[in-house]
Parts: sequence; structure tokens; C-alpha cells
Amino acid sequence: MPEKRPNILFLCTGNSCRSQMAEGWARFFWPDRFHAFSAGVEKHGLNPGAVQAMAERGVDISSHHSKLLTDLKNISFDLVITVCDDAAEACPLFPGTAKVIHHQFPDPPRLAQGKSEQESRVIYGRVCDEIKEFVHHLPEFLEACL
Repeated sequence: MPEKRPNILFLCTGNSCRSQMAEGWARFFWPDRFHAFSAGVEKHGLNPGAVQAMAERGVDISSHHSKLLTDLKNISFDLVITVCDDAAEACPLFPGTAKVIHHQFPDPPRLAQGKSEQESRVIYGRVCDEIKEFVHHLPEFLEACL
């Protein structure tokens, strides 16, 4: 009998950038290992800088869209990873056995405010690479916490 793949939710404020990148990396690296989802406590729309940073690294998230937690209410999550402090503070209680952890990543839109297009691309790329590194090591982390 095949082993059940865990459902993982990446949660941030607006489900526009960091959580979308994390979902994209999880689906890229681990399509047969877990089911990856992302949502926000608000909907801010998909951030073009996040789409561009991921595309430059060979991952297409252009078909993603912002979702609220209520859009995923019928999914039972095994692990919820909040990727920003606002989401960690607003994170609701999840029914069942969902483990909730926090791993803060810098906010590219906030860091890129007032910067040139090139400086913004560097900022988005740096955060994208940080998220990539975290998600790449997610199976090891999961073994320790699930």
C-alpha cells in the first residue's frame, strides 16, 4: 500500500510572493513526496517579481493565484509553515494533527520599494534562493518534526 503524501501549506500575509515561491519550489523538487499548497490571511494577487524570479530559475508559477485559507478549507494539512511574521501572528488553529512552524523570509516587495528594476530583481532573486534552499531540505526537516 503506498504511503500517504503529507499535505503542506505555506502561509503568508497575501499569498502573493513568498508562499507562492515556496509552493512552486516544493512542487518542483518534491512532486511525489508531498502535496504542496499556499494561501494567505489576505489576497494580494500574484506578485510579478516572484513570477519573474522563479522563471529565471526554471520554475513557472505564472498560473498560480492568491488564495485564502478558506479556499482550502476541505484540505487536512499535516504541516503548516508560516513564512512571514504577520502570518505567524494571524495563523489560526488548524483542526486535527497539523503541526505549525514558523520560518521567516524577508519581504521582497517591502525591500524593493524605491529601488531600481535591477536592484529589485536582485532582491527577489536573493529571497527566492533562500526559499529554494529551505524547501530543498524540507524532507530532512519533516522527518524530524512529523
